Amino acid sequence: MTSTTAEPATGPVDGGTRAPVLDLVIPVYNEETDLEECVRRLHAHLRESFPFRCRITIADNASTDGTLAIARRLAGELPEVRVTHLPEKGRGRALRAVWSASDATVLAYLDVDLSTDLAALFPLVAPLISGHSDLAIGSRLARGARVTRGAKREVISRCYNLLLRGTLSARFSDAQCGFKAIRADVAARLLPLVEDTGWFFDTELLVLAQRAGLRIHEVPVDWVDDPDSRVDILATAMADLRGIARLGRATLTGSLPIAALRAQLGRDPAPAEAPGVPPRLARQVMRFAAVGLTSTLAYLAIFTLFRGGLGAQAANLVALLLTAVGNTAANRRFTFGVRGRAAAGRHQFEGLVVFGLGLVLTSGALALLHAFTSAGRGTELAVLVLANLAATVLRFLLLRNWVFHPDRTENRR
Repeated sequence: MTSTTAEPATGPVDGGTRAPVLDLVIPVYNEETDLEECVRRLHAHLRESFPFRCRITIADNASTDGTLAIARRLAGELPEVRVTHLPEKGRGRALRAVWSASDATVLAYLDVDLSTDLAALFPLVAPLISGHSDLAIGSRLARGARVTRGAKREVISRCYNLLLRGTLSARFSDAQCGFKAIRADVAARLLPLVEDTGWFFDTELLVLAQRAGLRIHEVPVDWVDDPDSRVDILATAMADLRGIARLGRATLTGSLPIAALRAQLGRDPAPAEAPGVPPRLARQVMRFAAVGLTSTLAYLAIFTLFRGGLGAQAANLVALLLTAVGNTAANRRFTFGVRGRAAAGRHQFEGLVVFGLGLVLTSGALALLHAFTSAGRGTELAVLVLANLAATVLRFLLLRNWVFHPDRTENRR
């Protein structure tokens, strides 16, 4: 990693020897078209509207176009701008590198397209500067937010955050908005525990913060979608699902050092079980979620594989059918603790009945989608994920209270 730092400046924006209050990072990869306009606009906003010393850090992620040259020219012209170059891609990798080395009190980042109105910047960081909160996120889904974007991205965003609530018990509303801040002392504790180097970095950081008992401040933002965004939605969704599965597994195995982290941060120990939830049910929910995430990954992979040759409905049927048998067997043994072969045939039959209900939900969702809009592959997958979430809740209730009910099952461990 190499960096270029300009001379110190007077005024609120400061890239010199005095430690800034805020270090605002812009992660970029091949952004030669938008970078200069973004930096100049941000620089002017900070000069005119921000009452604390700031630094702007451009974090170049192995760009292959003229991005790095433009960044270095801006750093030479504007003494408040610093450039950091990384030889590898990854938004999470860039943020970890810059935040870990920064001497600022508050660390933040925003996307280079400036989709978020900069008027939300001071409300974002003010609670961190005052010490009231530990992290702050811009939210496109909070009450008061004003968002302009297409139906596909809206559905995907809501599905993803609903998935986080159902699998990782997330209480924050918008994990992926590119507009976040964190206190430096808190970042020093959390960053060593965050494994992801890409888009899931934000989610992992927020989940760890929530479980560590930290206060997360949400700011409703005005946000306008960038129509030229080059994010690979399918690849990002698959990476996010793998990240959720990894965090869910770490929770089940206890490999996350949450107790030690809470102690380091001066937070009270976490309760052993969620209030009002029987321990056995809590374990079943977590194990069912782990099995479900694995099945979802398999389902999406199979659907994508067969979508081109069979069409959406047939691919949905094949994907559900191939994953249903394995899902029932895994939940039988892992979630509900049923051993041996007794009643295994009945369990699979009843599992297929539950599968049929899931098919009705997902096929119905696809039919409604195609009836009212001309949807692309990304929107199809997003709608299917949401429909599968509804089917998953129904599946858990039926498996627990019917298929594997203790009164109907022998050889339960």
